[in-house]
Amino acid sequence: MFILRFLARRLGQGAIIIFLVSALIFTLLRVVPGDPVRLMVGGMAPDTLVEEIAAEMGLRDPIYVQFGRYMGKVLQGDLGESFVRPASGAAVGGASFDDATRGERAKVLDLIAETAPMTLQLAVLAMVFALMVGVPIGVWGGLYPGRLPDRLALYTSSLFVSLPNFWLGIVLALLLSVKLNLLPAIGYRGFSYTILPALVLAVEIAPFIIRTLTVSVAGVMGQTFIDIARVRGLSRNQIVFRHALKNSAVPLLNLLGVQFSMLLGGVLVIEFIFDYPGLGLLTINAVMQRDFPLIQGIAIVTAAVFVLINIAVDLLATAIDPRLDY
Repeated sequence: MFILRFLARRLGQGAIIIFLVSALIFTLLRVVPGDPVRLMVGGMAPDTLVEEIAAEMGLRDPIYVQFGRYMGKVLQGDLGESFVRPASGAAVGGASFDDATRGERAKVLDLIAETAPMTLQLAVLAMVFALMVGVPIGVWGGLYPGRLPDRLALYTSSLFVSLPNFWLGIVLALLLSVKLNLLPAIGYRGFSYTILPALVLAVEIAPFIIRTLTVSVAGVMGQTFIDIARVRGLSRNQIVFRHALKNSAVPLLNLLGVQFSMLLGGVLVIEFIFDYPGLGLLTINAVMQRDFPLIQGIAIVTAAVFVLINIAVDLLATAIDPRLDY
């Protein structure tokens, strides 16, 4: 019964968040300077043709009318069609945009479905790398607060967080791909092309894991129930793995939920640097082409994913610690 009430409440809150995100993005795209229709038909097209196509597509209607029409389609599972991307995947720009051409434009949902698995693969691998580095260092530092392991954890996280991801991506590409020829760097022709960008993202995520675990483990180890466990004769390993790590898992889980949501939302810089065909690169191209439906669709999908991930994280947190009340 608790789960049903929890899901009903959180899904309701999530629907409001998605609606607000949709309204904000929709409005901002239409008030910023620039006309997407001009990009569609080309710079040499006459103004009369631009206005004719814009009116035909409903882009000259009041914003609230456009938004109501758009949300009506969204509720039916239709995120619209791209302004500039044909379904055939051919080069964009300068199309005649007659009725036949418009009918062949790519579906936004199809474009997102094609690229989302790539970003998901990148995000999962980056999170695995970050956990492999962050968990041992963070736990080690938390077990010895104020001593050398704690200082090493602090120095490591400070070093990682101070490295700009675009600089690190370029350096690793030059070192591991160009010089040593160990990993491919540009594009995607197999799983190996995911490793290098995932390493860059892992370095970006690991500092937060290290600091969260260091503080959390140190706090748990100072609790009264840890002293009681020692009195009961439990070994240090039993105390750490049975009690300390379990009670430190909730803040780490919340952190991972936020970080994973951000990764799935589009790792713009990294995907652009490595020409990785995920949601991030798709978003950058959509923004440069002023592809309104595609930008809106990506925003709605990522907002929905963010909501669902946070619901899942809260459910897992209550399973770990039933005292929590969401």
